[in-house]
Amino acid sequence: MARIKQIRCLRTRASGTWLIVKVITDQPGLHGIGSVSDVYHAPTVMAAVEQVVAPRLIGRDASRIEDIWQSTYTSAYWRNGAILNTVLAGIDMALWDIKGKEAGLPLYQLFGGPCRSAVPCYAHASGDDAASLAEDVQRYLEEGYPVVRCQLGAYGGGGFLPAASSPRPRNAWPQAECFDDEAYLERVPALFESLRQRLGFGPKLTHDVHEHLRPSSAVALAKRLEPYRLFFLEDVLPPEQVAWYRQIREQCTTPQAMGELFVNPHEYLPLITERLIDYVRLRVSKAGGITPCRKIAALCEFFGVQTAWQEGGDNDPVNQAAAMHLDLATPSFGIQEENHFTAAELAAFPGHPVLAGGHLYPSDLPGLGLDIDEEQAAALLQADQLGPYYAAEDRRADGSIVRP
Repeated sequence: MARIKQIRCLRTRASGTWLIVKVITDQPGLHGIGSVSDVYHAPTVMAAVEQVVAPRLIGRDASRIEDIWQSTYTSAYWRNGAILNTVLAGIDMALWDIKGKEAGLPLYQLFGGPCRSAVPCYAHASGDDAASLAEDVQRYLEEGYPVVRCQLGAYGGGGFLPAASSPRPRNAWPQAECFDDEAYLERVPALFESLRQRLGFGPKLTHDVHEHLRPSSAVALAKRLEPYRLFFLEDVLPPEQVAWYRQIREQCTTPQAMGELFVNPHEYLPLITERLIDYVRLRVSKAGGITPCRKIAALCEFFGVQTAWQEGGDNDPVNQAAAMHLDLATPSFGIQEENHFTAAELAAFPGHPVLAGGHLYPSDLPGLGLDIDEEQAAALLQADQLGPYYAAEDRRADGSIVRP
């Protein structure tokens, strides 16, 4: 029986945005790793792991994954927060990694075995106009990606107007551009009309609104995009306004994907059980780890909803590996978001999943299948790039903030 001897955090990537937790047992050489990355709160998460959660877990049986998850979940009394969920998730991944190593099996085998031979992923295409975007989409299709996300520039692209030409107050605060719902409603459907004319209806295409729209505009966008048969429309509403998905369902059949900002079961449970979304987009490390995500995937299976675990450019190879193992063994799997890493970043995680031809392939090593080379991970870190990170501060013409 392996017992937890030490829990510590390793910060890596040039920007320092990756945080990996390492759970070391009293058995020689036996340890597990997990992702506790949070691009905006890395120091806070590190302190929560090492100063708050780790002390109560030292000496515990590492095999009691469910009990450790449940007791840690309630140990701070208040729960369902982004920081605690991330801490829980990383330790949970590490304990599953240990269990897989003890069994000598990759995790997807412990979860019941594979449902598919590899994990299909969707790519991120972008362009400043329909022509350049179509070229980028075609490039990913030729690489083998079965689904491609289409963005007009950055998040909110299509909805930004120059501040100088926007109707603004005389005492307006300084800003270069303004987000406008009506501009977005005009440009994004026109974009997909052009893409379908250029590419036809064979390619499977998605679009990410990134919660920029007011609820009524979100309903209107979903309805206007219906003729272009999206694979899904992502995060058309912010978590605070998910009740509006009922209106979207009443208005159109555009498939809905939602959830990368979810941390509370009460956010995604009604959307799944009322069949108001088609894909749940939680990040494994923000949902609380492998243990709760297996339960969410099982719930999805009963209600005809599919998983599309969230990755994003700030995510790390460890969280990607955890998502991949769930994907391989989950009947309710839909699609996996891709993520690209540099050669140096991948070298710091030997055994990492391989992304090739639009599909993820496991290493088939025990547990998560990858480990962290601490020396190479430390070499990635550049202290002069460390600093706080903040979400984009997009604003409307009157100066009010646009969510996410």
